[in-house]
Amino acid sequence: MDWMAWTWPTAVFFMVIAGLLIVFSVLAIRYPETPRTGILRIETTRGDRLFITLLGSAFINLAWLGLVGENQPWALGVCLVWAAAVFRWV
Repeated sequence: MDWMAWTWPTAVFFMVIAGLLIVFSVLAIRYPETPRTGILRIETTRGDRLFITLLGSAFINLAWLGLVGENQPWALGVCLVWAAAVFRWV
C-alpha cells in the first residue's frame, strides 16, 4: 500500500499503544481495582487515567508543534510529566 506513510516511528508508536493496552488488561484481570476520586472529582480507574494521559499527550504534542516547532523530544518529556501527574492525582 503506497498511500500509507508507515515509518518505523509510526510502527513503534502503535506497538507501544498495543503494549500498554495488553499490560493494562492483564493488570485489570490480575489486580482488580476500585475506582478512585482525584482532583477532577470523577471516579477513574487505571484505564480511564491511561485514556486521559494519551488524550492530553496528543494535545501537548499538537500544541508543541504549533508553538515551538519540530523539537519533539522535549514534548515527550512534558508528556511524561503529564502522565506522572495524571496517574498520581487524577
